[in-house]
Amino acid sequence: MKLEYGFGKTTEYLEIEDSCLIKELMSNEMVHEHRGAEAVEVALENPIGKGKLEDLVKPGMKVAIVTSDISRPLPSYDVLPSVVKRLIKGGVRKEDITVVFALGSHRKHTEEEKKHLAGEEVYNLVKCEDSTDSGFVHMGETSHGTPVDVTRTVAEADFKICLGNIEFHYFAGYSGGYKAIMPGCSTKDAIQANHTMMTDDRSCAGNNIDNPLRRDIDEAGAICGVDYIVNAVLDEHKKIVYAVAGDPVEAHKVGCSYLDKMYRCEIPQRADIVVVSQGGAPKDANLYQTQKALDNSKHAVKDGGSIILIGECGEGFGSAIFEEWLRAAKSPDELVERINREFKLGGHKAAAIGMVEQKATIYLVSKMPEETVRDIFMVPCKSVQEAYDMIIAKKGKGQTVISMPFGGATLPIVRV
Repeated sequence: MKLEYGFGKTTEYLEIEDSCLIKELMSNEMVHEHRGAEAVEVALENPIGKGKLEDLVKPGMKVAIVTSDISRPLPSYDVLPSVVKRLIKGGVRKEDITVVFALGSHRKHTEEEKKHLAGEEVYNLVKCEDSTDSGFVHMGETSHGTPVDVTRTVAEADFKICLGNIEFHYFAGYSGGYKAIMPGCSTKDAIQANHTMMTDDRSCAGNNIDNPLRRDIDEAGAICGVDYIVNAVLDEHKKIVYAVAGDPVEAHKVGCSYLDKMYRCEIPQRADIVVVSQGGAPKDANLYQTQKALDNSKHAVKDGGSIILIGECGEGFGSAIFEEWLRAAKSPDELVERINREFKLGGHKAAAIGMVEQKATIYLVSKMPEETVRDIFMVPCKSVQEAYDMIIAKKGKGQTVISMPFGGATLPIVRV
């Protein structure tokens, strides 16, 4: 049997015996009625919990449209034209519309990247800026004590729209919704205060019910005063297959339910080996982003098992603090101990990796230097096949395998 995995803009292959594969986790079979920009139009024409966008805005309003940065898979260029068109139909002047790219703790964009994200038509029509360009406004605090410090352009807008894609998130439960504000348009201190709740067992992928971290995100978004969301669900090829629009909470819940139908994947048992990829570029540009696939894979591997993590990581670690934490630790245990006494943004993902390393051996297929990989308690490998053969040589034939070619999207659930 030959399995394939995205690796940057190329493909990695793995040959295994058919009998060893427990399951390959792909999206559940569904018929999608609409795709791409058409799905967005259908959502905007049938909003959830709100009226149509063009009926809610008024002439003279300053409108901020928050959308994802370059590290996220949302094809904003398929969403923004419909949103902007309806705003103008509602009487909003193009001069009063600003597209804000939600950076969170990520780097700024080049102008070419902004143009790519917005699409040339929207980029040339309205103002486009990064969320760090206009400073921040303190709008209050959540009941957890998280400061609601929001990008000025967004905070001072008369009408606020958040775009995003909905996928599983390893401690926020799901992406999308108010997450465009917290952490998307928030200060590092605000993000750090929110993320302290990641060590709570309820702060996990697929949990929107009693997830304290997600509740804090939603409270921050409500304090900010988000008026509307347009969220998309993507397939494995990062194409829109479903969209929701309307109320930031109600529409998001409907989108999450659709995602569950697509990507909650039952498995009969955990495997000796889990082979997992982010699916290729742009999601595996660095280890900081590739970690998302790793975290989902922990739900599919046996204690003491092996994870083959596939991510090009051409940009290296992707975060200076993340790198410092990983390099400074003398063991995975030290990473976990450190986050419990000293929460720090960037360090939180290092600790999350440490928690997986406590459970399984990680074989990393990447472009990162071998010595660097060893320093962070992983086994460097040049290919997926090499990693697999190393495990078989060490543990013997007959190792069971679960394959996760789109690990950042699919969430393994052991069948009870």
